[in-house]
Amino acid sequence: MRKHPLITIILSLFFFNTYAQQLSSAEIFQKIKKLNVLGNVLYLAAHPDDENTRFISYCANEKMFNTGYLSLTRGSGGQNLIGTEIRDELGIIRTQELLSARKIDGGEQFFSRANDFGYSKNPKETLEIWDHQKILADVVWVIRKFRPDIIVCRFPTNGKGGHGHHTSSALLASEAFELSADSSKFKEHLKYVNTWKPKRVVINTGRWWNDNISDDDPAVVSLDIGGYNKLLGTSYNELAALSRSMHKSQGFGSTGKRGEYLEYFEYLKGDSAKNNLFEGVDFSWKRAGENTLSSQNITSSVHRLIDEIIRNYNGADPSQSIPRLIKVKELMVKIEDRFWREKKIEEVEDIILQCSGLFLEMTTLSSKKTARDSVSFTLEIVNRSNLKMQLKSIACRDLKFYKKYEKTLKENHVLNLNNKTNIPKTIPISQPFWLLNSPSKGSYNFDSFSLIGNSENHPSAEFEITVEIGGQLINYKRPLIFKWNDPVKGEQTKNWIVCPKVTANINENIMIFSEQKKQSISVTLTAHTKDQTGAINIIKPEGWEVIGPKEYNLKEIDQQIELEYQISPQKKAKNGFLEFELNSQEAFGFKTLNYDHIKQQTWFPKSKLQLSYLNLDIVPKKIGYLMGAGDLIPDYLKILNYDIELLSSEELTLNKLKNYDVIITGVRFFNVNESSSKIVPFLMEYTKQGGNVIVQYNTSYRLKTKDFSPYPIKISRDRVTQEDAPVTFLNSSHPVMNYPNKILKEDFDSWVQERGLYFPNGWSKEYETIFSWNDRGEKPKKGSLLIAKYGKGYYTYTGISFFRQLPQGVSGAYKLLVNIISLNNE
Repeated sequence: MRKHPLITIILSLFFFNTYAQQLSSAEIFQKIKKLNVLGNVLYLAAHPDDENTRFISYCANEKMFNTGYLSLTRGSGGQNLIGTEIRDELGIIRTQELLSARKIDGGEQFFSRANDFGYSKNPKETLEIWDHQKILADVVWVIRKFRPDIIVCRFPTNGKGGHGHHTSSALLASEAFELSADSSKFKEHLKYVNTWKPKRVVINTGRWWNDNISDDDPAVVSLDIGGYNKLLGTSYNELAALSRSMHKSQGFGSTGKRGEYLEYFEYLKGDSAKNNLFEGVDFSWKRAGENTLSSQNITSSVHRLIDEIIRNYNGADPSQSIPRLIKVKELMVKIEDRFWREKKIEEVEDIILQCSGLFLEMTTLSSKKTARDSVSFTLEIVNRSNLKMQLKSIACRDLKFYKKYEKTLKENHVLNLNNKTNIPKTIPISQPFWLLNSPSKGSYNFDSFSLIGNSENHPSAEFEITVEIGGQLINYKRPLIFKWNDPVKGEQTKNWIVCPKVTANINENIMIFSEQKKQSISVTLTAHTKDQTGAINIIKPEGWEVIGPKEYNLKEIDQQIELEYQISPQKKAKNGFLEFELNSQEAFGFKTLNYDHIKQQTWFPKSKLQLSYLNLDIVPKKIGYLMGAGDLIPDYLKILNYDIELLSSEELTLNKLKNYDVIITGVRFFNVNESSSKIVPFLMEYTKQGGNVIVQYNTSYRLKTKDFSPYPIKISRDRVTQEDAPVTFLNSSHPVMNYPNKILKEDFDSWVQERGLYFPNGWSKEYETIFSWNDRGEKPKKGSLLIAKYGKGYYTYTGISFFRQLPQGVSGAYKLLVNIISLNNE
């Protein structure tokens, strides 16, 4: 893809210095032009990556609207193509991918409390699990707070969007459109925001469910969003491709397109658009001065003065615009419409900073601290213009710090101000706010209106720096950051965080026992401040014995000690969680998520270990595992004492395959591995000569080869999403049902999220079917586990979601997989 110089600069600023502040002269001019546009558009869908980045790029940069995307979920129920993180950690990653995307396309990002519990086939199920009224309240809240003129849904209400979450997002938008204007609904909101009625709600119809749509259709309007922005040096489709490519965990890297591109919008509710999506809405300053003659005069003066700034803008010296910008701010203070007054004052203050080249950065020498520690910090401030400026004060509510100054800021003179303060004992740890409380299956649990809609945490320490510019006091906010230099990447930054005093990382998430034999775990305690001693208390499920240290002593910051515990089950041990307490307080681990396309993320999972006592017979096997899109199955098979080795497909030969009893391909291996087609002949010959090949699910989309099986298989989108869907045994006498473990109906209790996905719906007669199951109201699906004899060996294809079940300790899934691995030894 051709990269424009400006876009390259933007990306480099974003990825190598998250807090880079200065915009180019062209970008400043774009922001000045936006001052005369008063309009808001909200795009609304279910998941990260559902948004139309082309539309967002167009609205934010061509129309210059405040353009938001409300993703109802954080996408934690999806798959991960770049790593092994699933559930909560995947939700953290996908949240940041959305924020990375918005940084590029110019949009804003919102979320509801809805939890992505996995694929859902209909909105009835989705809304029951989410708690319809709870998530509806969130959508109404975001509408009332953001005040969109137009709401655009990605999916229709009739189910053609394919996913129950998708359809539910449109149904909730339609319902919230009416309720947001009704003062008798969700009255608790009205202490903080006013009611709001958007002009219309439309559906941004996708060509993948209606490729014949036309603006000649009833109640449909089109919009060409393929324009080229000469100021920014890019088309909106090119900008959108860069934005969409941030969804790397879902494999949505995109190539930029140029030229005309039509999007279609179908009427759903409100005033119908006849010719243009945005018709009937006044996006000028008139809307902020409708109430009184004096208001009209003020907004009219603001509009004229901004026009004057635009006409006289000097791209070589943007600071020449500042005197007029200060006059604009003085006028804006008098505007009666509070929403637009606050929004536009914030915009103009940022433009003043950009025009002046004023540099503000608050850094500290340590990336983390704990409550009651002291923290030192340095403000670097540089006035890179000839305007008179004075630093007046520095304040931080989070640290309860305030200091007055009367410092004149000379042109291009670097001023470094050092301070130190004690961290309040009440400061919270830097845990993602939606994970502070354990979520339910359907939603995250927090009730503060101030958090609903938010993308991520408020910085652990945010400073307000007050500067006097042209007689105006302006407050600029900056997070406290840790900055360092990487020999390859150069300057790097990340937010300063607050940690627990001591964290406890357990080296396993789950332990599986198939006999009453002791196993050991290690727990790494890390001190995040000095002189930490105390008692270790272990809460364990009934019937388990745990032997190990009961105290700790850590003298220095970052000191670590590794403790070993011996765990063994009794005969009637109950499955459950072993939890650690430090000094009678719940203990937390310390984990970081590092990917180049997002900010480094830190979170603190609870220090707990799942214990599962399984009645398993295991035949020793040597297993070769070919990783696919990323899963943890090899780790969980090692727990069962299998000899398992990760293989490289590039170096694989038939002779090397013969060193293993079993070969397993990871999830979506034939979708993501570029050399997968080259090893298929080796896999087939290996099977024919007596090997055991197990292929986990792939999708029909983007297969690297369609010939990955000895006999034909047709992959479909069939899936069973109800984790408790009844199972029917189709072939009880098959070896996989009997050796080395007898498979029983109760082995399919307590599964999580789903039975499986992307089952084949067609296969040749050589395959034997083992199970059938189905979601309520659907026909039985028999393709979840297909097994064929091929020569002397076995070939198994399965869409059963072992990658979800094994990390959750689902005993029946372990039992079944052990039997599949044991084929050829029955």
